[in-house]
Amino acid sequence: MPRAKRGPKRAQRRKKVLKLSSGFFGVKSNAYRMAKQAVERAGKFATRDRRAKKRQFRSLWIVRINAAVHEHGLSYNRFIQGLKLAGCALDRKVLAELAAAEDRKPFANLVDLARQALDRTSGATAART
Repeated sequence: MPRAKRGPKRAQRRKKVLKLSSGFFGVKSNAYRMAKQAVERAGKFATRDRRAKKRQFRSLWIVRINAAVHEHGLSYNRFIQGLKLAGCALDRKVLAELAAAEDRKPFANLVDLARQALDRTSGATAART
């Protein structure tokens, strides 16, 4: 039985790694061993940063919502609490887009909705005591 040296498969695998490493600096873009290490490392960073990106965007949305809500005399956490009490199911991404939009009326309506829901619950709490 002839021995298999994996000619085409080996070449394909190396070609794939070298294609992924194109654009890397120096020997990491053309020496297979260094390119393989660099591609593996880059993949780890890419995986980590895809998750970090989600956190960063959520943080950005919260900052934008907070700034817009403070213009209406309400704090962020009271606004979110009011929206939950009112049964509003908009997520922070949509709220941030509304807050940063040219037309401020829809966001002002949401702030009023949250404020009314908070007033209803605080009124009910005061009636119990």
